Amino acid sequence: MGSFSIWHILLVVVVFAVLFGGRGKISSLMGDTAKGIRAFRDGLKNDDKPEEAKTLPKDEKDSARG
Repeated sequence: MGSFSIWHILLVVVVFAVLFGGRGKISSLMGDTAKGIRAFRDGLKNDDKPEEAKTLPKDEKDSARG
């Protein structure tokens, strides 16, 4: 019960191959996550503008002011 069979070893090898094999899957996953977080933060920064400035075209903004 305490020893590893061939199936245990093969399962561990497959898991390591999926996680660390190829072209750096974990690093590319972390890079994609960072891009998503950055895009989310940029989206929050753009929401600070007043609603009137977002919805009115330029010529209507000028007529609305004065």
